[in-house]
Amino acid sequence: MERLGIGIIGCGNISEAYLKAASKFPILDIKGIADIRPEAAEARASQFGLRAISVDEVLADPSIQIVVNLTIPAAHVEVGLRALTAGKHVHSEKPLGLTTGEARSLLQMAKERGLRVGCAPDTFLGGSHQTCRKLIDEGAIGRPLAGSAFFMCPGHERWHPNPAFYYAKGGGPMLDMGPYYITALVNLIGPVARVAGITSHARSEREITSEPLKGTMIPVEVATHVAGTLEFVSGAVVSIVMSFDVPRHRHRPIELYGTAGSLSVPDPNRFFGAIELATAAKDWTEQPTEHPYASGNYRIIGVADMAHAIRSGRPHRASGELAFHALEVMEAFQTSSDRGTHVTIESRPERPAMVPTTLQFGALD
Repeated sequence: MERLGIGIIGCGNISEAYLKAASKFPILDIKGIADIRPEAAEARASQFGLRAISVDEVLADPSIQIVVNLTIPAAHVEVGLRALTAGKHVHSEKPLGLTTGEARSLLQMAKERGLRVGCAPDTFLGGSHQTCRKLIDEGAIGRPLAGSAFFMCPGHERWHPNPAFYYAKGGGPMLDMGPYYITALVNLIGPVARVAGITSHARSEREITSEPLKGTMIPVEVATHVAGTLEFVSGAVVSIVMSFDVPRHRHRPIELYGTAGSLSVPDPNRFFGAIELATAAKDWTEQPTEHPYASGNYRIIGVADMAHAIRSGRPHRASGELAFHALEVMEAFQTSSDRGTHVTIESRPERPAMVPTTLQFGALD
């Protein structure tokens, strides 16, 4: 197998999950990792037996074809543009950008240079979510009519070592967790046509209760509770809540309701999870998952899929266009709340191709 050279920029918390999963995909050849803090790159390099290099070295290395951008959200577009300027394909952590305006420049440059942009989340490529897609496409619930999507927690300052960015511009529950839910829904039932939303925040500052910054107060600059409705191009209507203000709840992550039945979809921040199907005549029953990526954490599978797509010439599944659509939808909740009106969504990405259930583990074609 022809391997593709990968360079990683950003060695924060999420980089560990990416690097642990990388060994599961033989097409990926990690040439070096970098961070604006050299000590962070050195620590990750030592942990995984890799080479720590500078950001400039990543961008200049001709053996690196894909740059994996794991920087903080505020730097996603800036680093992505640098990678594209250097002639590299780029796969970014979510969100694609802080605004659709800046994210659009990333897609435009990629188009002009004949390069690819990919973006997390790639959890929808996991076995459980692909099984849900197969059930919907095969008519298990009939025509999707409605649904619900919930992520609610007390906030990330309980566990994250440096959580301030979750409450700064570009943070908040919608931009942080919304990408998983909206991407999963688009994969299942297609693109969103319009959004209605209301946003709020419970506190103007929050106390970090995790180490090493326990006791530090951080300002809240964004909405921390976002509620609203998604109307899909298909006509389906889905209620959604993303919140950092809820101590506990009992809602399932995603449910979809159709003319013939209802589907309980597992946590879209995971590649796996129980799937349940019900009809008017039959109670909830768990559905089998037959898929090579039905258990475990594969949080680099989107990069591997891009590498396979570059080699074969097909579209990659966790595309920049899909991520842009999710960003446009997320941005629309605050706009709708501010204006008191529905917001029409202009982008119309294609649903990504399904991942075949018959693949060998480690393959995506």
